[in-house]
Parts: sequence; structure tokens; C-alpha cells
Amino acid sequence: MENDHIITLPSGDDRARKSLRRTWNQLPRCQRNLIILGIMALCLMILLYLPGDQIIHDADGQPKPAPQPLHRDNVPLNPHHHPNINKDTLPQVVTELPAVADRLADSIINQNIVDGDEGANDKLNEQVAYGEPNSAENVVRLPETNAAAVVASRDNDNDEGAMVDNGADEINNIDSEFVEKKVTTLNDQLNEAIQHPLRLGGVSISEHLRKIQPLLAKEQHFHGASNERQSAVVAAFKHSWAGYKKYAWGHDNLKPVSQTSHEWFGLGLSIVDSLDTMYIMGLDEEFKEARDWVEKSLKFNTNREVNLFETTIRVLGGLLSAYHLSGDKMFLVKSAELGNRLLPAFLSPSGIPFSDVNLEDLSAHSPKWSPDSSTSEVTTIQLEFRDLSRSTNVSIYERMASGVNEKLHSLDKTHGLVPIFINANTGTFRNYATISLGARGDSYYEYLLKQWIQTGRKDNDNLILDYMQAIDGVLTQLMRRTPREHWVYIGELINGKDFKPKMDHLTCYLPGTLLLGHQNGMPDSHLILAKDLMDTCYQTYTRHPTHLAPEITYFATTDKEEQDMYVKPNDAHNLLRPEFIESLYYFYALTGNRTYQDMGWLIFQAFETHAKVEAGYTSLGNVKNTQNTRMRDLMESFWMSETLKYFYLLFSDNRKEIDLEQWVFNSEGHPLPVYPTAS
Repeated sequence: MENDHIITLPSGDDRARKSLRRTWNQLPRCQRNLIILGIMALCLMILLYLPGDQIIHDADGQPKPAPQPLHRDNVPLNPHHHPNINKDTLPQVVTELPAVADRLADSIINQNIVDGDEGANDKLNEQVAYGEPNSAENVVRLPETNAAAVVASRDNDNDEGAMVDNGADEINNIDSEFVEKKVTTLNDQLNEAIQHPLRLGGVSISEHLRKIQPLLAKEQHFHGASNERQSAVVAAFKHSWAGYKKYAWGHDNLKPVSQTSHEWFGLGLSIVDSLDTMYIMGLDEEFKEARDWVEKSLKFNTNREVNLFETTIRVLGGLLSAYHLSGDKMFLVKSAELGNRLLPAFLSPSGIPFSDVNLEDLSAHSPKWSPDSSTSEVTTIQLEFRDLSRSTNVSIYERMASGVNEKLHSLDKTHGLVPIFINANTGTFRNYATISLGARGDSYYEYLLKQWIQTGRKDNDNLILDYMQAIDGVLTQLMRRTPREHWVYIGELINGKDFKPKMDHLTCYLPGTLLLGHQNGMPDSHLILAKDLMDTCYQTYTRHPTHLAPEITYFATTDKEEQDMYVKPNDAHNLLRPEFIESLYYFYALTGNRTYQDMGWLIFQAFETHAKVEAGYTSLGNVKNTQNTRMRDLMESFWMSETLKYFYLLFSDNRKEIDLEQWVFNSEGHPLPVYPTAS
């Protein structure tokens, strides 16, 4: 049937629309204009009253609107904290967020160590050549990338800076006219945090954390000592703690021989540094009394200058680790305040942080003894500041600390190796400075790898590319063998060019770091260097009658010298340092070979024999003489934070008591969660 003559009546909706349009058209022009202005004013007020930390940037540095603080898709959830979290129950602001980060390529992770029990380290016993530093072996596990791409650093107050790629999402379809009015500069965010250290996002820290309650950490559970060796370490900790509590409570360190206290920053370093050790050991009573002291007595508004690096790794790292393990929000409140009070260090012309901060007047400056900061110090704050951002969902901490990564990446290096001094005003390395993997250089290399792990082992990441280039430089520029016994060691380049056969005990962190890297896909040459350095570091203990290592060891370069290893009198002291015990722990945890436990037990007994005194454990002045060890009368906080913690984990029957797939240790031995790559 033809439909030409069918008349279609307007629907109810059509009639309503025409009626509204007719009513609108009948209004006087002035009334219509007033209504339009009112609607625009209402929209503008809504935008102006949104919370302050609202922008992210794309790769080109252009501002883009970002999620509300309650929506944390831009911070990947850690499954250790939120195993059963239902994102549908969380407060939502935007429902459609495109992903901006690819999954890590499976080919990167090439497991080379058997995940088994005792004796499962066949790779470690193979005699494999190191290979050419820049051979295909060294790069085959990583996809190609443009390593020259560097995010530009801030040039002026209006430069927004690029948001750290931590899985942040874009939000589209918001009128750019209004977005421009809401944009705040990076410096605005920095100044806001500094001026209001007790606030986050415009409200009190506690109120801010209540808003993100579903995203906070969950309590972890540990079972205490499981064997005699672990019990012996717990006893050593309790002996140390008892002496500290009796003679130095609330002060930074104990002087166990004179039974007095030692003050450094006035932040109760030994208490804060020991929190996670006590929690892991199951020392509930000691943990509670330390926790109560932190809540009631730890004050940051003290008129005392502190070192940015030491305060970050010991206090901020200790508080964050205690928060993640215990799930106690109080520790995160303290962490956020401290993070705000440390931010003045970044108010330098270059973005390289100043070394010293006054936590009360919120000022910062270079060290009094030099215009330069230590390279290791300015590059060993990123794990902690990034974790603070992701724990609080406030980006400023990660943005400031990661900007240092970008700056360092852009600077010229010597085969990937960096001088040990850098100027915060100019942002450049000191000319002709020493290159070393010991003091003032060590943890730069450590944090390249650990940051990469912390952020989900992303491909095309400058962190891991810089790390691989640096280890190539170690192999070609710093590694040597002694002439007779062929011990492998890592020397230094004085003035950046002249080789010196000197290796600090601090460098003995490197075997464990190299093995951790190899477990995550680094070349076999890293594995062999790790094994060889492990043997050498062990010799620095066993060659002395105390079975304790000196602070510095020198190595023979020709066969005319009497010994392959020797120690100068001024370098024969032992400070209870943890670095070699840390490496032993990684070797045991990643291979299951209990030989490393036996090596550690020998050293633990040496500490018991020579360092234990009535009120704790003391550093020693001379490891070369059992009859005259010259007690130095200081128990550094890292003895309880690191050395005893690593001993305890090394002797565990469960080598995954801290799962290295889920946790990464900072430079002070504080475990922080690994954040998976966003997808």
C-alpha cells in the first residue's frame, strides 16, 4: 500500500520540544541573556571548587584534566594490599578511562635461576665469560627504544612539567576553556604543600586519607622465628633494643660502651628505623611501644637541619614500610607530613635537590662543606617519594623526585658511570670528580634497578637502560682481578680517569643488586660478576682474625705486592654495616642455596663475639686484631634496621618470607610494595 497520504502526527516529545522553544523565543532578549549568564556562572563555580590537585600532563607537556583524588586508577593497586578489592564499590568520578601504559613484554623476564631448594643455583657455578659489554647478550632482553627522549625539565614558573608515567589516565570531553582556568603549575603545588605541611588536597592529612580509605594498605602477617638461627638474631635484636630503650630512648642512636645517647637529627632514628624489623620478627610488645612513641612524641617541627637523603631512607622509608606492613594509617599520616617538610629541598634552580633541610622553617641549602650534593644522595630518594605519592594519591612527591631521574638521564656520563658530586644550583656534575660504586655513588646504581622494579618493570624505560649502560661501564672501566689469586673487585676512577684499586665495604651491596637484576632479565654477564664479587666480599671478612670486614680494602695490581688484598690502618674499622649480609640474603632468597646461610652464620657469630657489649652492639676500630678491636662506642640505627633484618631473613626456612616479586627494599632495608604496570 502506498503511504503517500498518511499523515504522521507529532509525538509527545516533539510537541514538548516545540512548546519549550516557543516559550524561549517569547522571552525578552534581556531575560534570555540573564539565564545564559547564570548557567555559565554555575558551571564556572563547579569547576573552581573542585579539589586543587587536578591536572596531569601528556608527553608533550600539555595540561590535561585528571581524576579526582578518590579515583585512583592512575595509581596501580598493589595486590598485596588489596587482594579482593572491588573497584565498583569505590567512589567514581569518571567511568571511561583509556589506558595509557602497555603491559610489560613477557620476553623481558627471562628466568635464569632455578626457583627451587638447596643446590638450585647451577648457573652460579658455571664458569661463563663476561662477554663483550655491548654485545647482543646485553640488549637482547630489552626492546628497542629511543633512549635520547628526555622529558624537558621545568624552565619557569609557568612550566607544568611532565607528569611521571605511573599509569595515569586521561579524561576526555571537558571544555578546554574551563580546564585552562583550573590548571595549577607544578610550583603552585609545591608551594601549597610546603606552606601547609599538615594538609593534603586542601584538607587535613587524616581527612584526606579518610576519603581514600578503601585504597589504604592492609595488614600483613608474619609468624616469628622458625629455627635456632633466627631465634639467635631475634635475641640479638632484643638485646640491642633493651640497651637503646634503657640508655637512649627517644634519641637517634645508642652509645653502648659509655651507655649514653648520640643525637644526629633529633628524630628518634633508632625507633623509626626499627619498626618494620620488629614487625617482621613478630615482636609485638616492642613494636607497640615504638608505635606509641611515634604517634605521641615524633615531632617534625624541630629547628634542626637534617640531611634529605638520610631522613628519607631512614625516617620516611621506615614510616612507609611500617604503614604497608601493619596497615596502621597513623604511619602514613606521619609520612605525609614529613614528605611535605622535605619538599623545600627541591626549591633549587636546577631541580636537583639541596642536601640539607630545616624541618621547622622549611628552608634548604647545599652542604656547608661544599657547594655540591652527593650524587648518590639526590638519586636515592625516589623509591620513598614515589611510594608516598601512590599511597596518598598526591602526585607532587613523585613528580619532584622523578624529575631528578630525568635530569640525571640527560647528563653526559662516562660509559654510563657518574661522578660522585653534583651541583644543585647548576644541575651539573663536578668536573673531574671521582667515579665510584662506594661512598657517594653506590645507591645511584641500586635505585635505577629498584625503581624499575617498583614501577612494574616497564619496557622502554630510561631507568633500566641507564642501569644496563652503567653495569657495562663497571665491567669495562672499574672491574679488575688481582694478579695471583684472581679476586674480582670494583675500583674507582680518581679525577674521573685514574684507576685506584680501592673498594669500600659499601660496594658489597652490588652482588645482591646484580643478582636481583639478573632475576629480572639482565644479561648473564651480570650474574657472573655478582658471583665473583660475592666471593671477594666474603674474603674481606674471612681473611681477618675477627672474621669481620674493614670499611675499605685495597687490592694488588702487580705480583710484586705481598698480598692480593690489604687494609690500611685508618680503614680497618667496622661500623656494623649491612651491605654484604644484604647480598647474602638476595643470593639465598633467589637461589635457595643454603650455603649462603652458612656464610652469614659465620659472620653473625663474629659480631656476637667481638661487637656485643652489655648495653648492645658497638662498632669496632680494628678488625685485624682480636685482642685490640678498639670499640668505637656507637650503634648506628642501620644495625637494627638492616643488618639484623637481613640476618633474620637470610636464616628463614621460608626464603620468600618477603616475596621479592611483591616487595622492593629501599637503601635502608625497608620493604616497599611493587606497583604493577597499569593496563
